[in-house]
This record gives sequence, C-alpha cells and structure tokens, in this order.
Amino acid sequence: MHIRHEFPHRVREIEHTLIPLKDGTQLAARIWLPEDAEQNPVPAILEYLPYRKLDGTAVRDALTHPYLAGHGYACVRVDIRGNGESDGLMLDEYLQQEQDDALEVIDWISRQPWCSGKLGMMGISWGGFNSLQLAARRPAPLKAIITLCSTDDRYADDVHFKGGNLLLENLGWAATMLSFSAAVPDPRLVGDDWLERWKYRLENMPLMAHPWIEHGTRDAYWQHGSVCENYADIEAAVYCIGGWGDAYRNTPVRMMEQLTCPKKALIGPWIHKYPHFAIPDPAIGFLQEALRWWDHWLKDIDTGIMDEPECTFYLQEAQPPVAMAAHRAGDWVQTEGWPASQVRDRTFSLADGGLREGEYSLTEPTSICSPLTTGVHGGEYCAIWFGPDFPTDQRRDDAQSLCFDSAPLAEPLPLLGNPRVRLTGAVDQDCGQVTVRLCDVAPDGRATLVSYGTLNLSLRHDRAEVTPPVPGENMAFEVVLDNMGYKVPAGHRLRLAISTAHFPLLWPSRKLTTLTLAPGAQQLLLPVFEGKAIDNPFQPPESAQPVNMDYLREPAPKRTITEDVASGEVCLRVDDDMGTYRFLDHGFWVEQKATEEYRTRPYDPDATQADIHWLYRAGRDDWQVRVESRLSMTGDEHYYYLTAHQQAWLNDQPFNDKSWEYRIPRRAQ
Repeated sequence: MHIRHEFPHRVREIEHTLIPLKDGTQLAARIWLPEDAEQNPVPAILEYLPYRKLDGTAVRDALTHPYLAGHGYACVRVDIRGNGESDGLMLDEYLQQEQDDALEVIDWISRQPWCSGKLGMMGISWGGFNSLQLAARRPAPLKAIITLCSTDDRYADDVHFKGGNLLLENLGWAATMLSFSAAVPDPRLVGDDWLERWKYRLENMPLMAHPWIEHGTRDAYWQHGSVCENYADIEAAVYCIGGWGDAYRNTPVRMMEQLTCPKKALIGPWIHKYPHFAIPDPAIGFLQEALRWWDHWLKDIDTGIMDEPECTFYLQEAQPPVAMAAHRAGDWVQTEGWPASQVRDRTFSLADGGLREGEYSLTEPTSICSPLTTGVHGGEYCAIWFGPDFPTDQRRDDAQSLCFDSAPLAEPLPLLGNPRVRLTGAVDQDCGQVTVRLCDVAPDGRATLVSYGTLNLSLRHDRAEVTPPVPGENMAFEVVLDNMGYKVPAGHRLRLAISTAHFPLLWPSRKLTTLTLAPGAQQLLLPVFEGKAIDNPFQPPESAQPVNMDYLREPAPKRTITEDVASGEVCLRVDDDMGTYRFLDHGFWVEQKATEEYRTRPYDPDATQADIHWLYRAGRDDWQVRVESRLSMTGDEHYYYLTAHQQAWLNDQPFNDKSWEYRIPRRAQ
C-alpha cells in the first residue's frame, strides 16, 4: 500500500473532545479536519463505534481519517456511550438509545463552525449497521453513507442466527464484547475519576449473550435495527461493500434489489476488513473510491461515480483449499443493478447417479444422520483477525454427509449470486437442521467450499413462527446458500453435500435427527454469470501514515482440531492472540488474547459445550489493569445453560468480580 505524506490540505487533529447530550452524558470524539476548516467549512464524515478511539481502532483510523481530512473533510470518530472515554453504560447492541445519541451527535457536528452542514456516515460491521440505521432515521444533514460488512436483517445475517439456527459465533462475540466493554478509560484523557467510571462499568456490565439466545425467533427484538423492515425509510445515498471472505456477503445484492435511494454495491475477495488493507489481495484504492463518493454527494462535484454500473463484483478463480491466503486470483465484473440481466439460473437435479443438469429424480428414499462433529473443517463464520480461518479441504466433512457429484465440467462455470436448493423429505424427530454445502472438487479430489446454507426445520416456513416437523411426514423446503462469486474450472466437478449437523458453526439440534429425502425431484438452482470480465476499475490502495506503535509481543493466531478417540469427542480450539502493542506517541500499551474451545461428541447432542476466555491488559509505566472474562454454555433437550465470570485487577490487586448465570428455554432450536 502506498503511504501518502502530502495532501491538498494540511490536517489538524483534535485528539480528544466531548460532545454533550441532552441527558448530561458526554461522548468522547477524536476529530481530524483541514487546518482552515473554521474559515472554510467542509462536510463531515462520522464513524460511530464502541471500540475505543484511543486504542481499539487507532491503527485503522490513522490510515483512513487523516487521508480523508487531507482531501477536505472533517472526520469525526465517536465512541458510543459506555465505551472508551465516553460517559454512561452500553446495555446491548443497536439500541434505540444508541441511535438517539447519534442523532444528537449529527446535529452537534452540523452546527460546528468547521462543518458545512452536510454529513456522511461510514463504518464497517457495527459502524456499518448503525450507518444504515441512522440513514433510516433520516436526519437532515445526513446525505450519504458507506456501509461495509453489515446487514439489513439482524436475525438473518448477523453473528446470532443463520437459517434460524443458533450460531456459536453468538457466544464468541458475546465473550468478545464482555472483554471489549471492560476496557479502561484513559486517565490521561478523563482525569481523576477514571477508576470510579471503570468500576461503574464493571459492576453494571450486561451479558449480551442472554437476550441474543433468549430471542430464538425473528421477533420484535431483531426487527428493531433491521432496515429491511422498510427499505423506503432510507433516502440518503448508500454504497454497500462486502467481501467473499466475510460473513455479510448477502447484504449488498439484497439491498441493491430492495433500496429505492441512490445506491452502489461492491464485493471483493476480502475478509472482514476495510478494502485498502484487507486480505486476500487484490486490495483496492478504497479511500480514493470513497472520495469520489463523498465528493459527489457532499460537495456536489461530478466525479462520474453515479454514471458507472451500480454493482462491481470479484469472481474468484479456483484454488486449493487453504486456511488463509494472501492473494486470490480472479476477475472483476459489473452489472447494472441486481437482479442482473447477465445472471441466469441453471437447474441441476439430485439424482441416483449424482448431480445431473436438467430434470431428473431420485428413485429411492435416501437418508443421512450426520455425526454431530460434521463441519469442523468449515472455517470461521466471520474471518476477522487475520488468522487461519478459511475453510480447509471439505472431504472429511463430505464423508459424513449425503453427497451428489456432477460429471467433470466440459467448460468453466462462472457463478454469481445465491444458489438455492429445493428439497422434499422427512425427519424422524420433531426438530432438525439441514446444512447444504456447494463444493468445487478438483481432479485430485480436493474439495473447496464455494458456498453453504443452513435451515432450522422448525422455522422452515417463517423465521418468526415455530412449526415443528411431524416425524415421518414429508415436507418441502428450500435452503438458500450464501451469495458467491466463483469460477469453477473445466474438468472439475460440482458437489452438493447435505448434512444434519454443522459444528461448530451451529449449536446442534436438541435431538439426533435422520433426514430422508423422498423419491422425486430434488433440485439445485445455480446462478451462472454470462457477462464479461473488465479491467480492474479501482486505483491501487493508498493511506495516510500508519500509527506510531511497536509490538512488545507479536500476534500469534492459531486454530487446532483434536479428537478423543475413546469418547469420540472433537474439540475445535481458536487462539485469537493479538499480541501486546504500545502506542509510542502517548505510551499506552494493550494486550489482548482470546481462547475459544468448542466441543461435541458424534451422537450425543447434550455433550456440546462452549468455553471462551479473554485476557485484556493495558496501562502505562506507572499503572496497569487486567481483566479476565470467561463465558461457557452447555445444553440439553429443553434448556441452554449460560454462565460467565469476569474478574478485574488494578496493579495486580483485585478490583472487581462479577458473575452471571442463566437457564434459557430452547423454544425454537
């Protein structure tokens, strides 16, 4: 990435300022703006997050916000209440309070002497969510947003549920937020009451996993903050960006189909990161692209960005399955919106001889009861920490699934969109889950995961209404697989793999279940791209100067799978070790390390268990704090059993101790 040191405008940074709210709360902000902005006001760009401007997002902030400020924008990075140096307490994600606070922040920014009165919002993940949510609230100054790796539907496409099934990422993220929310306010910035404020947060810390698990169907809890409830609420222009290596790859095409405001979409090969420093390459000049967007909508400059095709996608070339890749070969393609005229469905049938193009049928009932350990090679639900998180060779999971293989392809097959699988079958219990994986099988037998989808059979009709299967009674249902951009080479085979478990992606169904596909039509609809590749439409990546920091201990991410051959128990362990780093400009140092262990046994649903431990340490030469957060969950046929424990120390002396314990009914799972 090219580092820019000179910009059209000299940049002034306000490291820490407070934004007053009507209830007396003050939110902490960091601001970058052109030196002469008070004489020549400029549009503002807001990023609004719970991740601490001091240290949590400081590395990426340094690359991004001074760059945009150097091109004539006031960039305002605000910590949500209860985080960083902001007052108050954060009780959950995306609450009405969070949005109401943001409306006050937007109003405050628009009235500053350095602001022209026009404003944009930008953010990835949490910041991408609330950019959409605030756009739906329609504050007058907000003219455009860039939302990255986010969703319009909090139940369908976040870290909580997928296809109506409980994601174990739900627990991983709850433990992460338990640790992140325990981060200490910086006494250098907040003054002598820092310990009182930290104590208040620790003593009143919520366990967010509790409501997330308790609301097992798509009820009002999830409808709140889901802009899909009424897309027409959004009038500001929307640029929606995602990555094929990220969990939120479905949002861009769905929003292009539904939004009525000015809009654009982009999906590259990346994990859950901004595209100017994401992997796999090719990274792109995201900041230059963002400037074209902001200049058009906030400065009324005709940059040509709205004259170009609405959607840009990266079609990935096939490669052997690896846990992480630095580069992904492929081609850029564009479409005039979505659905795209260049994409048409091709129908394949699940037949006696495998996967066959055209209309064929199964002639005999075909059953599968997958061991509950199936799925351990599926990779991380959302790759975020630059670790070995991609799916690996699928053959071991395929061996525990019902597989249908095609003949070798006579010509390449470029795929773009959401595959759909239409099945008819029965289960032997009043519950069950189905996972369908689409794989690319190379001539040497290696199987690469292309896309997957999953379905809770009790929510097959409506994610808001529980309709348990009737044991032995055939039912028709559809599994929609994730959006994909992938080119299957000639000579490779397609494989459709169906399983009744997918661990540790999903918490297993409450009973061991056998699925039997009925004789008759069982179909796969594949979205085939018929357009042409284009030259890379983006400039090479650029950024401002990186933050001044060093590592006292290097990051060491790791992912391991172990098996107890006596009991059959499989344990997947994820070590998200982010190392220890120090900011040289102000001396603050941070250590963060997480260990996640997920275990289950092949045929015992009650044996599933999650245990997660987070270590957070931070300080300066004359003080330090340590917080250890633990979260665990088990379950049986009727309940989940959720516990957590958090301990904090100041200078190695005990400072706070808090525990949580819940028994949560399994109403839909």
